[in-house]
Amino acid sequence: MYSPESSAVTQTATQKPLSVTRKSADTRREEILEKAIGLFAAHGYADTDTQLLANELQVGKGTLYRYFNSKEELFLAAVDAVLRRMDDMIEANLAIATDPLQQVRQVIHGYLTFFAEHPQYVELLIQERALFKDRGQPTYFQHRERNAERWRDLYRRLMADGRIRQMPPERITDVMSDLVYGTMFTNYFANRNPKPAAQVEAIIDVVWNGILSDEERQSYLKSTRA
Repeated sequence: MYSPESSAVTQTATQKPLSVTRKSADTRREEILEKAIGLFAAHGYADTDTQLLANELQVGKGTLYRYFNSKEELFLAAVDAVLRRMDDMIEANLAIATDPLQQVRQVIHGYLTFFAEHPQYVELLIQERALFKDRGQPTYFQHRERNAERWRDLYRRLMADGRIRQMPPERITDVMSDLVYGTMFTNYFANRNPKPAAQVEAIIDVVWNGILSDEERQSYLKSTRA
């Protein structure tokens, strides 16, 4: 016999709370991205078939397309996931120090350590630049630009405190970003695996102390003011 009470019990038993459904969807999406990152890095975009990915995950291809509309969307989401992980590691390193200059050191260390521990992630950045030039700004530089103003503010504070010399903060952020970006790619292409801590110290030494002697620095400053 039908009763409102029995109907309510059935509905409660069969319907999952929205929070559980959302958690399951997010977990599945991350599982797909994790496997996709490995396959794209190992086989390249062209040779990574979505059926292979589905087989690895033991799901149907339809499951993949419920989360990502196309292979391209999946690949770009994988690149974005890598860079979010990079941001997380940098934030963790940033929390180690409170002094602004030491924070700069920790950020460089976190960045170089991240790619040293996960060289396969560099492959995704290379593939995106090679295959999706028509997108305009690559995902890496979108992430970098979102964080740029934060670092410009840090350098402005250091200048206001007299700890670094006066110059456009944009110049500092651009040069420092390009320096560590180039170091990361050089490590990868040269197939070298230096200790990140040693590279950090080399970068910090050259950037903070410069390469000119005190006498030569004074001579250079005079020549630029002449």
